[in-house]
Amino acid sequence: MSATVDTHNHDDHDVHHHKETFVTKYIFSQDHKMIAKQYLITGVIVMGIIGILMSLMIRMQIAWPEQPNAVFQALLGKWAPEGVMDADIYLALVTIHGTIMVFFVLTAGLSGTFSNLLIPLQIGARDMASGFLNMVSYWLFFVSCVIMILSFFVEAGPAAAGWTVYPPLSALPMAQPGSGTGMTMWLVSMAIFIASSLLGSLNYIVTVLNLRTKGMSMTRMPLTIWAFFITAVIGVISFPVLLSAALLLIMDRSFGTSFFLSDIFIQGEVLHYQGGSPVLYEHLFWFLGHPEVYIVLLPALGITSEIIATNSRKPIFGYRAMILSILAIAFLSTIVWGHHMFVSGMNPFLGSVFTFTTLLIAIPSAVKAFNYITTLWKGNLQMNPAMLFSIGLVSTFITGGLTGIILGDSALDINVHDTYFVVAHFHLVMGISALYGVFAGVYHWFPKMFGRMMNKNLGYIHFWITAICAYGVFFPMHFIGMAGLPRRYYTNSNFPLFDDTANTQVVITVFALIAGVAQIIFLYNFFSSIFYGKKAEQNPWRSTTLEWTTPVKHLHGNWPGAIPHVYRWPYDYSKPGHDEDFVPQTVPMKEGEEELHH
Repeated sequence: MSATVDTHNHDDHDVHHHKETFVTKYIFSQDHKMIAKQYLITGVIVMGIIGILMSLMIRMQIAWPEQPNAVFQALLGKWAPEGVMDADIYLALVTIHGTIMVFFVLTAGLSGTFSNLLIPLQIGARDMASGFLNMVSYWLFFVSCVIMILSFFVEAGPAAAGWTVYPPLSALPMAQPGSGTGMTMWLVSMAIFIASSLLGSLNYIVTVLNLRTKGMSMTRMPLTIWAFFITAVIGVISFPVLLSAALLLIMDRSFGTSFFLSDIFIQGEVLHYQGGSPVLYEHLFWFLGHPEVYIVLLPALGITSEIIATNSRKPIFGYRAMILSILAIAFLSTIVWGHHMFVSGMNPFLGSVFTFTTLLIAIPSAVKAFNYITTLWKGNLQMNPAMLFSIGLVSTFITGGLTGIILGDSALDINVHDTYFVVAHFHLVMGISALYGVFAGVYHWFPKMFGRMMNKNLGYIHFWITAICAYGVFFPMHFIGMAGLPRRYYTNSNFPLFDDTANTQVVITVFALIAGVAQIIFLYNFFSSIFYGKKAEQNPWRSTTLEWTTPVKHLHGNWPGAIPHVYRWPYDYSKPGHDEDFVPQTVPMKEGEEELHH
């Protein structure tokens, strides 16, 4: 059956190939490789630049509060009269920065780029199960990005209730300037984004289950594909819950319901809302919000597995343990959401249950970390930029994860909840780790995407500045957090208690600005290499997986002839009895050769 489908697709490609216009090839493309590039440019690069610019403005405001700043005047206009940032726009920047980085860059940008590029190529499929749904998924994402950015141009400004948009700030249009039209646009944008994410996830799941080539059993799939597959499953389970929360918020805002509102007083006047509960919203939000952390992190960990094995010239250590840990993380991620709510008046017994499940998730995470370290141990390490970022990911995953043990314990969390300690924790474990995964993936699969190599030396400079500055920013934050400094305050100058932290804030901001400038090196390397980079050979990293058996020049349908069959698992590096230090999956087993599976 599959063989007939394959040949049909191949003939199809011959018939229609020459009719491709600019629009069908670059804009409304149904080819997974082009859609991956669209996600990369829109999600990671454009939205990434906007998100990072916002974070740098946030940092400059905290380091030098109430001082005129030409950057603010140029970028914020009426919200920075004479260059002094308005308090309302500070909250809006925090809100939109968080939303863009978590959802648009690290969810859609990371999964959209690498799931689309690698799933068909690594499992041996002509394309995704539905090219049309794939295209619709990207364009819905694009529309949601546009709506989110346009919210900056409405009269009262964009949403300003924090990226978690808790009611009542988000549910009462009159609560503050950022609760008006900007908040409505945030909700509409997120609803469209969730539709895009669900279409993408369903497509990934069906492709992995149905379109694997002959011989590609589930236990012969690269760990990248396992990670993308399970990420898609988590998305399908948890994103609809956020959609329901967003729809109920829209009802509360525009149609007079009170799902999340009760006993609200504004300037001494009682509003008519009765019987709702803002804590209900917190439950709905964090039921997505915590699995979301792993939707962001798992693809990055999958990419790291592939790159560390390839560049250690060793089989990945504990292949089956790695798959089991991905499955365990997926399951546990859906029963830990309460640890975000220890200070919401939760029953202490329920708090202890969430503490238990949260600490439990440390076990599969540790399995992954130890397996990475063991794979690196005594390997023939090829220290290219992708490998450096992968090792950097292991580092931030461990350091960020350790502080999670403190925050996951209800008794300890109460002391540092909503301080900079939390900001430091999740930026390291989720933000920086996932960004390193994006960078590693781009450096590693750039030759597959664009047929050229990126400049290695610029990659090294990019890595070292980024890695040093990332710790320079988030390491000191743990200490000002333990000193009790709350997050989301646009200035701390009114609190003599926190005067001692002012110098630390300046140091953090300087590191952040240097890190921001360092990303220009990456952008230059990326765009110049697309046009002028050294031409790539077919398998530049001497890798075993299927994507490197396709021709360098892209063609619709991926392989010019029949789809190759698979005879072995994807990590046969440095296997005794073979001339080369890697054996591609398409090489048949020799007589008496044993299949490894660790």
